[in-house]
Amino acid sequence: MSAATIRPAKAVQPAGRRLFLLAVGAIVLLTPTASAHDAKPTAAMPQGWSYPFACCANYDCHEVPQTSISERPDGYVIKDTGEVVAYSDKRVKNSPDGEFHWCAHQAGLDAGKTICLFVPPSSF
Repeated sequence: MSAATIRPAKAVQPAGRRLFLLAVGAIVLLTPTASAHDAKPTAAMPQGWSYPFACCANYDCHEVPQTSISERPDGYVIKDTGEVVAYSDKRVKNSPDGEFHWCAHQAGLDAGKTICLFVPPSSF
């Protein structure tokens, strides 16, 4: 083989790095950012508010009527599922708009299981 057809590895490496960095940059730019969705506007919060990502990674949250949640000595009862969420449970959050909002798994083995429950403060 002649010396003209053999390229040293050092000459190929920078081009490979550039291509790799370009590919990584394209992936970063084209990948949507992870964000939670927003609660609908209410009289108390006319612009609405955003559910925290930890509660609502996949549009799992929605406002529920007050009649969907009841209280008993051991916690909040989700009437649709019968699940009881203790008052001291870390999944219980203060509702910024004074309405109940329930975040639950939509499918799979955990379907209907509460991720977060936003409850109105007692002053509402």
